[in-house]
Amino acid sequence: MNMKKIGLTALAGSLVASTAIAGELSISGGAILSYKTYDGSNDATDNPTKFAMDQELTASGSAELDNGMTVSLSHALTSTGSGSATSSITLDMGDMGTIAYSDASIGGGLNALDDITPTAWEEVTDGVQSNVQAGMGNGAGFAYSNSVAGAALSIQYSENFTATGSDGSQVTAAAANGLGTSHSVGITYPVGDTGLTIYGGMGTEGQADATEIDHDTFGVKYAMGAFTVGYQVNDEDNSAADNTVAADEDLETTIMGISFSVNDDLSISYGRHETTSTTTGALDQEIDGVSIAYSMGGMTLSAYNHDGKNISNVTGTSEGTEISLAFAF
Repeated sequence: MNMKKIGLTALAGSLVASTAIAGELSISGGAILSYKTYDGSNDATDNPTKFAMDQELTASGSAELDNGMTVSLSHALTSTGSGSATSSITLDMGDMGTIAYSDASIGGGLNALDDITPTAWEEVTDGVQSNVQAGMGNGAGFAYSNSVAGAALSIQYSENFTATGSDGSQVTAAAANGLGTSHSVGITYPVGDTGLTIYGGMGTEGQADATEIDHDTFGVKYAMGAFTVGYQVNDEDNSAADNTVAADEDLETTIMGISFSVNDDLSISYGRHETTSTTTGALDQEIDGVSIAYSMGGMTLSAYNHDGKNISNVTGTSEGTEISLAFAF
């Protein structure tokens, strides 16, 4: 939905010359009404008001440079519209790939492969409170993507996942939050016309106590007719000397999912997460759930029910249910 256009002028220059790039920012948002409930021993309270509307607004625009490259800008605005919750700038260099910077949520690399299993709507961990899973962190940083020999390549780099900046300034994270550098690479490779897609990658995430977490991911997804199935394993190893304590635990998450397209408008799915921990006495966290999505004209009705036990690898349950009605106009 394009609500409003705002004129934008970006200036770049040097001592001897300057070039102006004129463009427009479009404000977009969605008409989404949702109903959400929580139930479980880890869910202290249910939603006092179960109905809600999506208040997200995004200002975005792009311009083509004289050299043929394209620069894009995006600001995800706060619910009041008074500021930016996260911003990103992307340079599309054609055959040389795309490079992006985000001040809060870069994605890319392994983070883009956190869960590749098929689903009709949301990932099976959505709505399950305080769950843990092996996976690369996310925050401010750079991401590079390109296509190499038929494979999609994504590389992520961050100096500090907790540091942000605005108005061209740098904001230094507190010493307790200084996570050091983090980097990862992810690859997606579709195997010809077989319906099989292979995913994989590895990376390292810096920690505040000077330790590091090594990540690796491997997954496959196979589509045949109306069915799509997926299987994935995410693993993270902490470099701390003692991995039997929760603060320095190793985690492994196994993800399985299957989806079925009943027709062009209706799809259903089932998913399951299992996460194990090396912490002494840890229980296996188990989450499973179903999703459904139905489209009719410009309206989409979606719903999920996700149920987890042994949340955060200790005794406890959490269950989330959400129904969403979205309109396109």
